[in-house]
Amino acid sequence: MKEINQMELKFKALSENESFARATVAGFCLSLNPTIDEITDIKTAVSEAVTNCVVHAYKNQTPGMISIKTTLFDTSVKIEISDNGIGISNIDKAREPFFTTCPNSDRSGMGFTVMESFMDSLNVENLKCGGLKVTMIKTFEQKENKLKKLG
Repeated sequence: MKEINQMELKFKALSENESFARATVAGFCLSLNPTIDEITDIKTAVSEAVTNCVVHAYKNQTPGMISIKTTLFDTSVKIEISDNGIGISNIDKAREPFFTTCPNSDRSGMGFTVMESFMDSLNVENLKCGGLKVTMIKTFEQKENKLKKLG
């Protein structure tokens, strides 16, 4: 895979920044000519990852920062979303559908499941310095395949 472009974005872990993050990452991917469905998948996955940071990373603390590093390759994008929050004590359990640490709220526990279903790969890891990093990869349909569908 040949890297063709990269950007980094940092913002405060506030819910009002979620739409900014998803629109920015989606807009950055447009140079690869993704389909509308592919852009929607990216927006949804980024939205879920950022929302997880906002809701869980800085629980009972002053909101910290969220970092997004987006790397474009010839036919794919890698999106790394990280925070310096509390991390997750049991990542495997947290990735189970419907698992939530907030059972008395409107949280469904489907964040990682949604990310995984919309992206081609998902990796979740606690950072040694504290916090969490979610790495997602999406491969775009090749332009030749798009033309075949039109013809």
